[in-house]
Amino acid sequence: MQKNTPTQNDPGTQTKPPIPAAKKTHPKKKNSHKHWHLEKDDEGIAWLSADRANAGTNSLCAEMLDELGEILDSIAASALKGLVIQSAKSSGFIAGADVKEFVGLNNIENATHLIRRGQSVFDKIETLNCPTVAAINGFCLGGGLELALACRYRVADEDPRTRLGLPEVRLGIHPGFGGSMRLIRLIGAPQAMSLMLTGRTISARAAKKLNVVDYAVPTRHLSNAARQLIQSPPAVHQPPRWATWLNHRLLRPALGYYLKKQVSAKASPKHYPAPYALIGLWVAHGDDPKAMLAEEAFSAAKLITGYTAQNLIRVFLLQEKLKGLAKTAKGKKEIFKRVHVIGGGVMGGDIAAWCALQGLQVTVQDRKQESLAKVVQRAHKLFKKKLKHPRIVQAAMDRLMPDVEGLGLRRADVVIEAIFEDVKAKQNLFKEVEKKVGPKTIIATNTSSIPLDEISTALKNPARLVGLHFFNPVAMMQLVEIVTASVTDKTVAQRTAVFTKQIKRLPLPVKSGPGFLVNRILMPYLMEAVVLESEGISAATIDKAAVDFGMPMGPIHLADTVGLDICLHVAENLSAALGGDVPKKLRKLVEAKQLGRKTGQGFYKYNKGKPEKPSGAKNPKPPADLTDRLMLRMLNEAVACLRESVVDGEDLMDAGIIFGTGFAPFHGGPMHYLQHTGVDVLYSRLEELASRHGDRFKPDAGWSSLKETG
Repeated sequence: MQKNTPTQNDPGTQTKPPIPAAKKTHPKKKNSHKHWHLEKDDEGIAWLSADRANAGTNSLCAEMLDELGEILDSIAASALKGLVIQSAKSSGFIAGADVKEFVGLNNIENATHLIRRGQSVFDKIETLNCPTVAAINGFCLGGGLELALACRYRVADEDPRTRLGLPEVRLGIHPGFGGSMRLIRLIGAPQAMSLMLTGRTISARAAKKLNVVDYAVPTRHLSNAARQLIQSPPAVHQPPRWATWLNHRLLRPALGYYLKKQVSAKASPKHYPAPYALIGLWVAHGDDPKAMLAEEAFSAAKLITGYTAQNLIRVFLLQEKLKGLAKTAKGKKEIFKRVHVIGGGVMGGDIAAWCALQGLQVTVQDRKQESLAKVVQRAHKLFKKKLKHPRIVQAAMDRLMPDVEGLGLRRADVVIEAIFEDVKAKQNLFKEVEKKVGPKTIIATNTSSIPLDEISTALKNPARLVGLHFFNPVAMMQLVEIVTASVTDKTVAQRTAVFTKQIKRLPLPVKSGPGFLVNRILMPYLMEAVVLESEGISAATIDKAAVDFGMPMGPIHLADTVGLDICLHVAENLSAALGGDVPKKLRKLVEAKQLGRKTGQGFYKYNKGKPEKPSGAKNPKPPADLTDRLMLRMLNEAVACLRESVVDGEDLMDAGIIFGTGFAPFHGGPMHYLQHTGVDVLYSRLEELASRHGDRFKPDAGWSSLKETG
């Protein structure tokens, strides 16, 4: 639709409002509240700034919403030319609702009341007589975007840090403050449902293309653009006619069926009911805004008090807890600038590429030029996927330098070793590294299974060595284990956690030992799957049981994806240290060079990277204890790691296994699932399995303390 505001062309194909010469405005009246600041300038425009007290980020708590409601009542009673809602914090606009207030919410009636209270506040914004503008910078997510959608117009800072979205499905709920109704009304159901059902976030420029915002402008023009929208208000955006037709009550069921089919390919309605509830809400009430608001509140309340949402909220808070482990001492903020990675294999190359993607200068060292060439090729593919714009992609490529001679060692802030798993080779390497790096350089190893005490003996100062264990694929797996030996300097470990957070990864402190945490817990699960397959149960049946439990991928498929040679190596290391047998079938496949996906054949045959699985009709009925045999071996090992203090407590255990293995997030983590199901119940199942299948199911001694604490 043609807007009635003059515009000027932008090289990025964005259409922006004209930027008038900077004009000083003097506040006529200023009201100071606890969480909001209100100023009225000489032009009759009110500037309302969100500034949650005692917090670095704006999140909408109940007190903040109540205060906003009172302010809006006073604004409605006054004569204003317009209202601009903005943030007083550099961290962003509003990052959503305060998730902590959702914890333990188990009464649907109370939850509905709270949600409707938030709806009523946003309704006040929508019904103001004057033009309203949301001036968005940084994060504008969940309740923050719902607030912005209640405004008549939206203008966003085009800085890359600006992200908009309604990611509530990731918490097991859907928008509850009117966001579902207003986003569909603004841009049409197909685009709106795509955003809400995936929970993805978008940039300011992408939001402009979708018409979620009216303009995307540089930071320096944000306030002037908001003022211009009030001084010369254009027509409010309307979705295209075809999108309006799809909202008709006769067409919604067909589109709803299509959307459910798409969602079912990625999420089970049993485990993740939120996207299905959102689709049903729109199908039933898409052409009745009042009814949709009322039902939106009730539907969100039912979800938020349920098992899945409460556990996904727990997972979100666990993620925040991991981020909080990377705190620096007050007044000491360290920024890492240069990274040197030794090892141009898949893991080393991908670590180097990820660091370059996050803005660091990276040198990657390998003896073979062809290995470095492959690193550059994979990096370019990653950068194109993540960054898209050719100029920005090239800038990232410029930050990644192949380095056969290892010249980057002397200037590096962090050195990461990622060569093959051989103790002697790593020891010899670190002897040379220690001679060349600066006194404050972090010296890290990405070993996946070798205890640090063995490697660090080669260093003159073994306290410098720390484990920085990434998981494959690096660009997808959020967790990084920060591994410490008994002699590791605590300051080094803490600085390493800060570095991990800087490259947008979650640091998990773990004690050095066989397999550390994630591999140690994952391997019994994978080995039991191999044993089951050797007993004649099909790989597809085994994988289905795990996926039905809630795992993102079955154990056989996962082993093939990781590489059977790597699985065998880790399994041998763990069995040598902790006891147990390595299945003969695994050795046989590795000896035959059938290593899984990377060779095109493992337990499955692979066609263009995808496994060929037989249809369910060809698989016999699985044994009744199949799922228990898989999952209880994992849980038993988790109890053992907790007893040995591999991690500090159940929360970090759950966080590590969720973000390191993909353990069913809707269960809230292995220890949370264990407590919810019942310690006594699972202990009895383990004893039964031990009597039928052997000592590998014998309950760990740690179960006794769990039973004592209830």
